[in-house]
Amino acid sequence: MRAQPVPNEWRSIILRNVPFFDRLSSEDQRELLSHVQVFLAEKNFEGCAGLQITDEIRVTIATQACLLLLHRRTDYYPRLVTILVYPSGYTVDEKRHLEGHVWSEGAVGRLGETARQMGSMVLAWDAAKSGATDPSDGKNLVLHEFVHQLDFEDLAADGMPVLGSRGDKLSWAGVMKLEFAALRAADETGIPTLLATSGATNPAEFFAVSTEAFL
Repeated sequence: MRAQPVPNEWRSIILRNVPFFDRLSSEDQRELLSHVQVFLAEKNFEGCAGLQITDEIRVTIATQACLLLLHRRTDYYPRLVTILVYPSGYTVDEKRHLEGHVWSEGAVGRLGETARQMGSMVLAWDAAKSGATDPSDGKNLVLHEFVHQLDFEDLAADGMPVLGSRGDKLSWAGVMKLEFAALRAADETGIPTLLATSGATNPAEFFAVSTEAFL
């Protein structure tokens, strides 16, 4: 499947919607396109709130998602089956813990979310497209949610993807501990940071936010 020619229409969509593609080497471009072919064959896309799924939606999202797979042995997000796409932001009813026995319940606006157990992800199409359009702003909804998928592959939302050796895990954990603590301290004291302070929520969010900024 990876060896099949990529449709010209897909290339046109990528060149139009995903500017970072031009910044990759020709070898990385070939690898990325081959990943996109497999990804689109394996994953289901479903439109929500009246949105009709098109090749533009599928290819734009898949190209961003597969950037995270370059130079890695991968099973293409094995726990993900279906991607639900809304035209724009959507609302969900959420119960949030404030403090002690106090909880808040009500409608909360979202642009995306990913589920650990249900095999699904939700994305807002306008945010997914705009995140690809400007690769220099450090914000990308698709990368953020697919990083959570990498994090969940070992069934632990701990801010660490599946790594090849114990040494790699120890090295990652050491850097993560220091940098996560630094971001939390900056958030508490109001010091400006490169990373979005939502990354101070927990290690999983830190992993997602730092990946957005890096890429």
